[in-house]
Amino acid sequence: MLQTLSLASATALLWLLLSGVLEGWLLALGVASVVGVVAIAHRMNVIDNEGHPMHLGLRPLLYWPWLTLEIAKANIDVTRAIARPTMKIRPRVLNVPASQKSAVGRVIYANSITLTPGTVTVAVDGARFTVHALTAEAARSLETGEMDRRVRALEGDGGGAGA
Repeated sequence: MLQTLSLASATALLWLLLSGVLEGWLLALGVASVVGVVAIAHRMNVIDNEGHPMHLGLRPLLYWPWLTLEIAKANIDVTRAIARPTMKIRPRVLNVPASQKSAVGRVIYANSITLTPGTVTVAVDGARFTVHALTAEAARSLETGEMDRRVRALEGDGGGAGA
C-alpha cells in the first residue's frame, strides 16, 4: 500500500512539474491520469521493489547529479573523438565487475553504463558485465570502478562514494 501511495505521489508530482498548470479542468484531468496510471500499474502487479524502489530513499537525488555530469563529460569525449580528422575512436570490449547486492542495483549500474555516451552494456553474467567502449577514455572511466562504487552506495552499502 505504501508503494502504491508513493507511486501516486511521484506520478502526481511529475505531472505537476511537466504541466505547470493549476487550472480546475486540467487539474482534474491530471488527477484522473494519475489514478488511471496507478490503477493500471496495480492491476498489472508491477508496483514492487524493482519497479518502484522506495528502499533507496533519497540517495538517488545524490546519484543523479553525478551521473548527469558523467554523461556530459562522456558526451564531450565522444564528440571530440568523432570530430577529429584522425578519428580517435578505439573501440574495445571489456569486462567490468559489478559489486551490487541486488537486482535493482545491477540494473541501475548497467543502465548507467549504457546511458553514458560511448559505452554500452552488452551482456550480464552474474557479477560481471561485458561492456563495449568506443574510446580509451570511456574504457578507463569504467575501469576505475567509480560508477560501481557509487551505485553500490546508492543501494545503501555505505562503503562507497555516495555522491
